[in-house]
Amino acid sequence: MISMKMSEGGRVVIPAEIRQAMDLKEGDTVLWELRDGKALLTTRATQLREAQAMVRKFVPAGVSLADELIADRRAENARDEAA
Repeated sequence: MISMKMSEGGRVVIPAEIRQAMDLKEGDTVLWELRDGKALLTTRATQLREAQAMVRKFVPAGVSLADELIADRRAENARDEAA
């Protein structure tokens, strides 16, 4: 556990070892979530990986949702043009 003091305006410095572990660079956007009275720090990249992992549970291997969506739109467009 790392201890630090809050400075003026509620600023805190993310310690170097945490920045390194999370691969944070100057200018990166971090996301805070308040859960059960605890502040959790994450990144957009981490959130994206977690969302992709959740989707993978419901999509069979080798299936591309993007390709399916494109095929659906093309079929829809073909039906509209034929009508």
